Amino acid sequence: MDNQILDTLFSLSDNAYKEFHKKLIPTIDEDRIIGVRTPALRKYAKQIFGSKIAEDFLNDLPHKYYEENNLHAFLIEQIKDFDELEKRLDEFLPFIDNWATCDGLRPKVFKKDLNRVFKLIENWLDSNDVYTIRFATVTLMTCFLDDEFKKEHLDMVMNAICDEYYINMAVAWYYSFALIKQYDDTIKLFENSLIKNKWVHNKSIQKALESARIDAKTKNYLKKLKIK
Repeated sequence: MDNQILDTLFSLSDNAYKEFHKKLIPTIDEDRIIGVRTPALRKYAKQIFGSKIAEDFLNDLPHKYYEENNLHAFLIEQIKDFDELEKRLDEFLPFIDNWATCDGLRPKVFKKDLNRVFKLIENWLDSNDVYTIRFATVTLMTCFLDDEFKKEHLDMVMNAICDEYYINMAVAWYYSFALIKQYDDTIKLFENSLIKNKWVHNKSIQKALESARIDAKTKNYLKKLKIK
């Protein structure tokens, strides 16, 4: 089973892409990177989803290669039964070891039961695993910054700030989108210097400034709120 999947992954490898991509994920040993482009990996995940080989693969943790973890994520996100999805996430999240695998995992069924997703987010934020916390933060950003937004979400994300770069970057990413989508509530954090980490404060503003969805006048104001 493993050999068949690995044979396919290696047949899809692109050395030029590997050389480029390995610089983006410095937490992964380059010997664990095969060099498969994401569209090809997603296509393969769709081809084998629901098959015996995919089922066996999902039960065969941990994986060795970066692309195996990405394939695992792309298989999980296709699961339509929420109970099965939650089980698979509980199994897999502790094995995520890089930002790309974490951020690429976007289960489609989440939007069908946001109340349940929110309860999961609360549990994940209490985790000791860096990428479980990052996954919770990114999920809160992608699923709860529109009609489902509540001001207390801003505090939940604040409590995730720590000494871990990949958590703090996710928090900054969240706040930058919150400045775009929920400006009136979010701007108060920056006006009153309520974010307890200078780097997260400034990085959030920096990422918001990169957005075309914020007008020039607002960007000029945000620049003044940076902490020197």
